[in-house]
Amino acid sequence: MNQPKQNASEWSGVAASDAFAIDETNLFETLGGIQPFVDLSTNFYNRVYDDEEEWFRSIFSNSKKEDAIRNQYEFFAQRMGGPNLYSKRRGHPALIGRHAPFPVTHQAAERWLRHMQQALDSTSSIDPDSKVKMMNFFKHTAYFLVGGNEMTKQMQQSQCKHCANGSSTST
Repeated sequence: MNQPKQNASEWSGVAASDAFAIDETNLFETLGGIQPFVDLSTNFYNRVYDDEEEWFRSIFSNSKKEDAIRNQYEFFAQRMGGPNLYSKRRGHPALIGRHAPFPVTHQAAERWLRHMQQALDSTSSIDPDSKVKMMNFFKHTAYFLVGGNEMTKQMQQSQCKHCANGSSTST
């Protein structure tokens, strides 16, 4: 298991087998198509953009809410058995790379997860069993991104030290 995935299981308290229980059934079909993912993402981003903490809102400040909602529901639908809407429009999800510019910290993950839990709780178009599976996936993925962010920072620091020592070569 790679380090971000191992850290994700440890930090989230969710075993990889529970996190990826979403793959045991097609949640897109179970939930009846795209609308529950639209509802969830809309509920989620309404909370995020209204968050009382400026540091958290600022993470999303360079995105229009409508774009953030679409990106998220297309990714969720695709990841949970639906059509490849996200990949067709945006390319491979590459979650760690796409989130690298943002401060994906433990604190940010916890706040993100709080909003996601509230959004799930208020989305009546998703059944309770699917909500549990989805939340396990979200917890694991949030901390996977924290681990990926930390790994990326370490790699960048290592490269900077390498360059600072005059070890770089030009071609």
